Amino acid sequence: MIEGSLVLDIRNATIMQEEQVVLDNISFDLKKGEFAYLIGRTGSGKSSLLKTLYADLPLESGEISIAGFDIASIKRSEVPMLRRRLGIIFQDFQLLMDRTVAENLFFVMKATGWKDKGKMKAKMNDVLMKVGLGSVDSKMPHQLSGGEQQRVAVARSLINDPQIILADEPTGNLDPEVADGILKLFFEINKGGTAVLMATHNHNFLENNPGRVLKCSKHAILDSEKEEFSLRDVWYY
Repeated sequence: MIEGSLVLDIRNATIMQEEQVVLDNISFDLKKGEFAYLIGRTGSGKSSLLKTLYADLPLESGEISIAGFDIASIKRSEVPMLRRRLGIIFQDFQLLMDRTVAENLFFVMKATGWKDKGKMKAKMNDVLMKVGLGSVDSKMPHQLSGGEQQRVAVARSLINDPQIILADEPTGNLDPEVADGILKLFFEINKGGTAVLMATHNHNFLENNPGRVLKCSKHAILDSEKEEFSLRDVWYY
């Protein structure tokens, strides 16, 4: 279990992807309400780390505690409970394209134990309002712009009031102006007390909105809270 204000605690962890070590002996933590960028070139381990955090990849060695769960010893039957405490957002939205926005959100609610239809509808309206979408519940995903689809995905991630959001390149398929809007949305969610760990290749985010940076490089994690590196060091290898 996580102690105190830590929502994520990683100690001497080794992260694997297809039998290859991508991150070795890494340690860092994230406090409740903290925001951090996760950066690094393609193949450096960003996505593999996030997948390990939500138990899609096994932890090779070391210790990871997230949202009160021990990833090293988590049972398969506990994984759904873990994911109810996490908000997971992907680059490609991963909406059910043959269902309305409401049906997408209700699908997640039913899968995570919601039963009261009145409470489900109220929660749906609440999360859609939080992401700035007032009246799209009856629309199909293809009727929405890319930015609106990602906002629906963010709304979906908020259904169970997660302790931490794990976002894997959430603006990678969006144009710059829309991407900035999604980043601002994450900041608003973060202000409400939800921790955010966001993998990104968007260097403009860091230049315009400086914050804690975790850099995947040479199988290690460099932490801007513990060591200095310039933006040039971050983006050019």
